[in-house]
Amino acid sequence: MEKVAFILKVTAHPTRIAIVQLLAAQESLSVTDISEKLNVEQSLLSHHLSGMKLKGILSSTREGKNIYYSLKMREVIDVIQCLAGCTFL
Repeated sequence: MEKVAFILKVTAHPTRIAIVQLLAAQESLSVTDISEKLNVEQSLLSHHLSGMKLKGILSSTREGKNIYYSLKMREVIDVIQCLAGCTFL
């Protein structure tokens, strides 16, 4: 239960949940790709991404000037899918 509580705490924002859903569908995406798909400013997005990386939810790799993010803690997908299936939401 502690791991579930940790995941809920770290992802407790609509933008962060959307990031997880995008990265669940595609193995990795650049900050620019995520920004365009979510229609979120890169500065705000970078704040969310760096926080999730710091907490161990995401990992990143640099290719030239681009940083690509991917899910490091795959269990996050299960928790979010479970919540999405709740009938009271």
